[in-house]
Amino acid sequence: MAIEAVTEGVAIEQNLKQFLLVLSVSLSVATLPRIISWFRQIPYTLLLVIVGLGLAFMDIRLVNLSPELILSIFLPPLLFEAAWNIKWFNLKQDLLPICLFAVLGVVISIAGVAWGLIYLGGVSLTTALLVGASLSATDPVSVIALFRELGAGKRLTTLMEGESLFNDGMAVVAFGFLVGLPLGTSNWDISALLASLIGVVGIGIGVGCLIGFGISYLTQRFDLPLVEQSLTLVSAYGTYLITEDLGGSGVIGVVTTGIILGNIGSRIGMSPRTRLVVTEFWDFLAFFVNSIVFLLIGDQIHFSVLGANLGTIAITIGAMLLSRAIAIYALGALSNGVAKSGISLPDQTVLWWGGLRGSVSIALALSVPTILGEREEIIATVFGTVLFTLLVQGLTVKPLLERLGLLSAQPIQQKYVETIARWVAINRVKKHLTQSDRPEIDPEFYRYQTALVKGQLSDLQSEIDQLHNEYPDLRDFSHELLWEELTAIEADTYAEFVRAGRLNSKLAPLLAENLTQVEEKPL
Repeated sequence: MAIEAVTEGVAIEQNLKQFLLVLSVSLSVATLPRIISWFRQIPYTLLLVIVGLGLAFMDIRLVNLSPELILSIFLPPLLFEAAWNIKWFNLKQDLLPICLFAVLGVVISIAGVAWGLIYLGGVSLTTALLVGASLSATDPVSVIALFRELGAGKRLTTLMEGESLFNDGMAVVAFGFLVGLPLGTSNWDISALLASLIGVVGIGIGVGCLIGFGISYLTQRFDLPLVEQSLTLVSAYGTYLITEDLGGSGVIGVVTTGIILGNIGSRIGMSPRTRLVVTEFWDFLAFFVNSIVFLLIGDQIHFSVLGANLGTIAITIGAMLLSRAIAIYALGALSNGVAKSGISLPDQTVLWWGGLRGSVSIALALSVPTILGEREEIIATVFGTVLFTLLVQGLTVKPLLERLGLLSAQPIQQKYVETIARWVAINRVKKHLTQSDRPEIDPEFYRYQTALVKGQLSDLQSEIDQLHNEYPDLRDFSHELLWEELTAIEADTYAEFVRAGRLNSKLAPLLAENLTQVEEKPL
């Protein structure tokens, strides 16, 4: 027992050293763009992959990357953070195209890659299908981090995020079915496959709803930022583990929980201060985990193995891009025709080229059982293709967005919000000065301070007017800000009544519903 205890202690210490080494390298890379301005042209996540590749080229392996580590430790917080920040109102508007891309898009991707590998690459059916399934998921880790860094438009980001969040569950289900075919645990029974798919998705949504609404109800009863922050962390991991144990999709479960807590729980059960604390916590956690994941993706590349499979990798890349194009343009046209989605050709082009693959594809490839003789070929092909999407597609998404005119005015919007915040703050100072009547303060001092504040307000108003004149689209953005403020005030008021015991449960968001109806009326 003593020897086992010593061995475990040494293993824990070694793992801790490896973790600190990875974290140190990641944070060092994060500082590069601040020191060397040229590096600011490369998105931070892709810079991490490049550094990881450099380490792999020198045969420096920071840590062994297992699929269990990615799926069980890294994936839940990344999925939850993305779902927490996505707006249900925006997601609901594009739910049909997102579902088409996430469901039928996975089928088209698997079929297209498998066809190319079988007829052009001469590989076996098993290898072709498993490579196709591994690469059918557009990785949310890669896509969301990249789009946020580049400042892509809100609708385009929603489409990409929504597809990435939901199609992971479909890809995992398809992979589990296909990997079971050569092992004899699955068969080509379509009815059984559909039943399994419905069960896996249903369990994920059910568990996600149960935990999401349960925590939303619980947080209505108190206002403890650290406790509520901890509950969201527990819900992310708990939903994933419970759903997986019940035979459902942990990915879909976590996404469901995150959407509910981000759109309902944070509004009815959290004060504005608590919402800010929780959001900042998840921003930090996403940065922390992304820093590790992208560095390790590059660090796990074995160049000798890639070189031996270059032909297969090239065919896979071509088939993947072609099948992705068919899925996006065909399903986009279908959605535009049926639901009048209005997804423009430039948006569809970015959705096609921006369909990066990453940690989920690698995790699925690494989870292929060792009993299958084609395992090494599958892993090499998937790794090579993922590397292509991250470096070639990832580094060219920004020029593509700029050429198509799809980059949002994010820096301008941020400057506008900062100016509005200053105006609101200084205006409150002015109101306080006009309402104060303290006997120990000289009235002349009051008049001087009031004049000073009015001058600052005038300068800020001129700055706001100038921004409106230079960027007319900011007026629509200001309407969105006001809409969010009004609905937040309504939700906060209901939450106060619940916490005071004057209401047993939240009221329906009447104001948000009325505002939505007004927006939908023709002018």
